[in-house]
Amino acid sequence: MTDLTPRPPLPERERGSENAGAMSAADDLVHDLELEPERLLAFVGPTGSGKTALAMEVAERVGGEIVSVDSVQVYRFFDVGSGKPSAEEAARVPHHLVSVADPLEPVDAARFVALADAAIADVRARGRIPILCGGTFLWMKALLSGLAEAPPASEAVRAAHRAFARTHGRPALHARLAKVDRASATRLHPNDLVRVSRALEVWELVGRRLSELHAEHGFKGERHRCKLVAIAREPKVLRARIDARVKAFLAAGWVDEVRALDARGYGEARAMGSVGYREVLAHTRGGLAEELLEDAVSRATWIFARRQKTWLGHEPVTWIENG
Repeated sequence: MTDLTPRPPLPERERGSENAGAMSAADDLVHDLELEPERLLAFVGPTGSGKTALAMEVAERVGGEIVSVDSVQVYRFFDVGSGKPSAEEAARVPHHLVSVADPLEPVDAARFVALADAAIADVRARGRIPILCGGTFLWMKALLSGLAEAPPASEAVRAAHRAFARTHGRPALHARLAKVDRASATRLHPNDLVRVSRALEVWELVGRRLSELHAEHGFKGERHRCKLVAIAREPKVLRARIDARVKAFLAAGWVDEVRALDARGYGEARAMGSVGYREVLAHTRGGLAEELLEDAVSRATWIFARRQKTWLGHEPVTWIENG
């Protein structure tokens, strides 16, 4: 578990009548955990849908602790824009895998799985109930079903990719990947240097497409028995929630946070390429006007939220209807 240092208050988690439908579902989820405490419960779904509030509601009622499945929250100092739990929320429900890595320290799916397995075992050893919550679904799938066989990392290849990206830009490296593995390139954002580099690295090392390895693996194993739960929102409702979330994060000091991170040498950190952070960084570096920032972040987050829902389209998810 991570001790969270004080910082500007983040927006309140969704509560009240507009979230009542999701909260009423907590009774059924608590009952499920009472019947099968050995089965994990995972809250997934689009950014801004309310999964964190529901996860905390259930955790408080069953003596649970949350294991974060979020590829930005895992890094220290990336606090405001990742929606990390506040000190008050962490006091209510212990959180794991939040602020456990330096921003320049690589945390890939394999390392996340090792950290999450340890956290789950620790929670259970203390007689508590681990509850998964987060929107990084590739990590969630790796934890629950295992990873595809792939060659070990080559620091020499990765260093060459980083040098190429510095000289020609990240989209140019993404274009190289598209020539050899269009499926992976379509799935990855051009600014996602780490994942683009990994997919290209696999091709360069063994002449196999990472997308083919994933397809062959199929994530069909079962490392942990788990029930996946997501909150369904009407598109206009979800978009409004995302807009409000972005507005609140900006008011809480997101721009100042990114400016400080860049000054500390974290401008090229993996988390800085995530949705929202990359737009705020562009603004602080003079590439995006202040009056355009909020809309740019909201639009990028909305696109990402729709992609998250698409990822879950063929998964055995229990969708809770809530407007």
